[in-house]
Amino acid sequence: MSVSLIHRIRRWVPALEWMSNYRREYLQGDLVAGITVAMMLIPQAMSYAMLAGLPPYVGLYAAVIPLMVYALFGTSRQLAVGPVAMVALLVASGVGALAEVGSAHYIALAILLALMVGVIQFGMGVFRLGFLTNFLSHPVISGFTSAAALIIGFSQLQHLIGLSLPRTENIALLAWAAVTQWADINPVTLAIGLGSVVSLLLLKRLNPLLPGAMIVVVVATLAVWLLDLSAGFGVSIVGAVPAGFPALSAPAVNTADMLDLLPIAVTIAFIGFVESIAVAKKIAAEKRYDVDPNRELVGLGLANIAAAFFKGMPVTGGFSRTAVNRTAGANTGLASIITAVLIGIALLVATPLFFYIPTASLAAVIMVAVAGLIDTHEVKHLWQVKRDDLVMLGIAFFATLILGVKVGIFVAVGASMVWFVIRTTRPHYAILGRVPGTEVYRNLKRVPEAETLPGILAIRFDAQFYYGNVTFLKDTIRAAEQAMNEPLHAVVLDASSINQLDSSADTALHELLDDYRARGVDLYIANVKGPVRDVMDRSGFTRRLGEDHFYLTTHDAVSAAHT
Repeated sequence: MSVSLIHRIRRWVPALEWMSNYRREYLQGDLVAGITVAMMLIPQAMSYAMLAGLPPYVGLYAAVIPLMVYALFGTSRQLAVGPVAMVALLVASGVGALAEVGSAHYIALAILLALMVGVIQFGMGVFRLGFLTNFLSHPVISGFTSAAALIIGFSQLQHLIGLSLPRTENIALLAWAAVTQWADINPVTLAIGLGSVVSLLLLKRLNPLLPGAMIVVVVATLAVWLLDLSAGFGVSIVGAVPAGFPALSAPAVNTADMLDLLPIAVTIAFIGFVESIAVAKKIAAEKRYDVDPNRELVGLGLANIAAAFFKGMPVTGGFSRTAVNRTAGANTGLASIITAVLIGIALLVATPLFFYIPTASLAAVIMVAVAGLIDTHEVKHLWQVKRDDLVMLGIAFFATLILGVKVGIFVAVGASMVWFVIRTTRPHYAILGRVPGTEVYRNLKRVPEAETLPGILAIRFDAQFYYGNVTFLKDTIRAAEQAMNEPLHAVVLDASSINQLDSSADTALHELLDDYRARGVDLYIANVKGPVRDVMDRSGFTRRLGEDHFYLTTHDAVSAAHT
């Protein structure tokens, strides 16, 4: 086998890299991490399936083969893939509008959705489109996830208190329905739910490595079984979970269903990848290895395709499980393979033990997990650092909270892109002056003592010069001229921050030059970058302006204008 072929195979199957360099000392960390995450993932997978409106076993199906597939094809060695709260909520939001929750058609659509998410992510990875997720800025993601966390938390209220509440993303409606039915709250269910929440928080504070979810669910299940709380006090339980593992089968594909699911599939593909790559990059930096975003998309895409062929829900990398995986000592993807094997064994032999699991304890697992997604720190940070971005966070938060998850994310992304366009069409600029005793030119607003020369306007624009900001540049120069106390006889354009010049902007420079010459004003340009100068050369602007009006520094250009 040729060296180039081996390199190509390793590129598409990153696991071959850590497999070929595996050390004996890695095994203990991988084994401990694999067992720890399995104990955490079993109750979480069931909880998130319930959140998605699916039977609990669908979450367990999504926690076996997809984990193994990602371990082989993903580039992160610690990322813990599986069902997560955010994706579960998106599944409920998208599929819930098309079919009755819990019905066979609903389950089939959720499985088809996993296939579509996988194909979208795989395609993005193959065609190296990972950069598209850059349109989802961190403030937008923070606002969206914070609002979604509140929606997720309130969606579990009915399971926590034992009431039948409307299935809606409107948290005010849910809260009001709970208040109006307070007399019907099941006190035993409420005790189990609140007790589970408190226990989870205490265990997490005591030791983050403890499988708190598993401990709480096991204790609650034993209580329900021993005290016969389901039959005697009406406590809702999971019920029968099919034993064994589903056979490999292709999802039912229907063109009409695919068109209906496409918007939510795209949303899950983007949100899932952003959630995964953020935590994967952070841990990779700590462990000093590289994560390839496009190959991550391929790995996540194949994991979701595998989930669909084994009757699972969409999956992605989770923040909390990945953190536990890393802290428990995971060194390679073998930890995820061990997790998957243990969950597979549980499906084969332990499903009768799941019968008496109270849904209140699963709801508690969800509520505690998503509480960490409410990012108040980012709000404080943006208030101090960049309030424009805080506005974007607020738009994402309230759009999601008011309009729902599916609509909210598109409104947030749209607002983010509109704001980006606004900022590029009205870029930062600076009127420049010379710092006394130097040849350095700085913004007069920041360095008031900087000196200017009579009749000379030195100005810098800090953005690409393109059709979108041509008018702004002209208006800004005109306003700066009018603010001068003496007649203008020279303009120096500092082009150090202009890295692109399109045809519309080049035309504007020609018009500016014609206007200045008609008025007897000289134009000088300093610090022109190579690609910008190339456009000027090809359009004839360089010849018209003259080589003697181009300078390497603003100081040289101002000196030439002064003489």
